[in-house]
Amino acid sequence: MKKKLRRSFVLLLLIMNLIFLSACGSSQVSSGSSGGGKRTIKIGYLPITHAVPLYIEDEIGKKDFKNIKLELVKFGSWPELMDALNTGRIDGASVLVELAMKAKEQGIDLKAVALGHRDGNVIVVSKDIKSVKDLKGKNFAIPHKFSTHNILLYQTLKKAGLKYNDVNVIELPPAEMPAALAEGRISGYVVAEPFGALSVAMNKGKVLFQSKDLWVNSVCCALVLRNEFIRNENQAAQELVNEYVKSGKLAELKDEQTHKISSKYMKVDKKVMDLSFQWISYDDLRLNKSSYEQLRKYMIEMGLSKNPPTYEDFVDNSLIDKAM
Repeated sequence: MKKKLRRSFVLLLLIMNLIFLSACGSSQVSSGSSGGGKRTIKIGYLPITHAVPLYIEDEIGKKDFKNIKLELVKFGSWPELMDALNTGRIDGASVLVELAMKAKEQGIDLKAVALGHRDGNVIVVSKDIKSVKDLKGKNFAIPHKFSTHNILLYQTLKKAGLKYNDVNVIELPPAEMPAALAEGRISGYVVAEPFGALSVAMNKGKVLFQSKDLWVNSVCCALVLRNEFIRNENQAAQELVNEYVKSGKLAELKDEQTHKISSKYMKVDKKVMDLSFQWISYDDLRLNKSSYEQLRKYMIEMGLSKNPPTYEDFVDNSLIDKAM
């Protein structure tokens, strides 16, 4: 009787182990591929106009995918997104390029494979600010110290003969900035669109400078991929970038289709989006060396990084060159 019980117990353990191993195997498959055998690529984003090519790729470009399935993963903040990117929970992201550069400097193997946009940032101030010098001693908001927005503020102040610490720089989530300006908690801000256009459209703020007035060909958001993904699954990475470039050209049309798709990812009034689209372009998403070197120079000058990654170490144009 005891032998029968032992045999039954051993058999039960074997069955449980088989079930457990089957479950583990199925979860590993689901994290890397869809039911149709296509590789699922997870790309992180924040709901901003700087990521419009991604939205169009998700809505239109995916019909041409042969080997991959695109899954966009929405995040509420840049630190949250970077944590997922750095730990490999996502394959890539549309992200502030300075954050990716800092991660690279700290040993995370990332590659910038395309830009998210060109231009499209504005210095927005309250109606009572007549010139840059009026910002002295005032609160001014940026989304993150590792951002082109922070560099644009630095350039604005420097151009007017002010020092960076002449204003009280605070970090705020982008969505909070228009309300903070309207309520008088800050006197200005610079951030990804459409949040600058929102204050202007509501007649609560005005544009002091566009990014192109301060820094021609400024680099802001980029499509960044984990290098292990590019190396190990180059065909999938190439297919992703091929459709991304096509989607950028469609985004540049800024037509009804662009508005319709963008509205699915950003709940913004059409008037606001029209204004935002006036400032931004998506027609040339290749990150060139001269623009990148200018960015490195500013990061060192501002003390944001002692040794930013070199162009050769951080930028991989092999995918976009084949796509164009």
